[in-house]
Amino acid sequence: MGSDTFKFSNAVVLAPLVAVLSIWIVFWVEVQFGVNLNDYGVYPRRLSGLKGVLFSPFIHGSITHLYNNTIPLAVLTAFLFYFYQSAALRILLFGTLASGLLTWAIARPSYHIGASGVIYLLASFIFFKGIFAKHYRLVALSLIVVFIYGSMIWYIFPVKDGISWEGHLAGFVMGLIMALVTKVKVPEVRKYDWEREDYKEEDDPFLKHFDEDGNFIETTTEEPEQKIEIKYHYKKSSDD
Repeated sequence: MGSDTFKFSNAVVLAPLVAVLSIWIVFWVEVQFGVNLNDYGVYPRRLSGLKGVLFSPFIHGSITHLYNNTIPLAVLTAFLFYFYQSAALRILLFGTLASGLLTWAIARPSYHIGASGVIYLLASFIFFKGIFAKHYRLVALSLIVVFIYGSMIWYIFPVKDGISWEGHLAGFVMGLIMALVTKVKVPEVRKYDWEREDYKEEDDPFLKHFDEDGNFIETTTEEPEQKIEIKYHYKKSSDD
């Protein structure tokens, strides 16, 4: 990432593509071979349920469940890898593992599957990190996330049966924690001279053209008289 701009990289396209393809391929395998992988989800407070920390984000119970997670996963992953390139992979991997472990610790005794925990992780991190960074583009990104996905906040509470609100809550909490502890490089906001702390009005060459009342001071510059010297060169005639 440069010092004054966000830069596009291949990861901005590759990471969302890999994420989306992985969940669709797993679902295709389930349908094609008639298998049910729900047992590979997170089952809280059971040692065998820990395998879901790794596998549960790739498993979905229905095509509707899969479709609802596809677009947010692609969009938020692209945002993460574009605006937070230096920390994106770390946030995605460690955040997913941490939110899975938190789900395992606090959730109801049931299999918890789906990429929605990752989605809440990304949305939470992008929102809070933009606010904490105080960079105008990142703050704008935070507002975009709120505008598009703000309604998701209700699903960290048990408002609907059949969804893992605990997984949503775990992702949301871990996104906030990672936004607090993760250091990222952000472009430096360019400042005008008059915005700097060491700025002094009396040294400003532009303000020197105005008096204390703000009136423009007309200045005339007189060109110094130039002395004109005429030099004559005599050439001897060839007849001499």
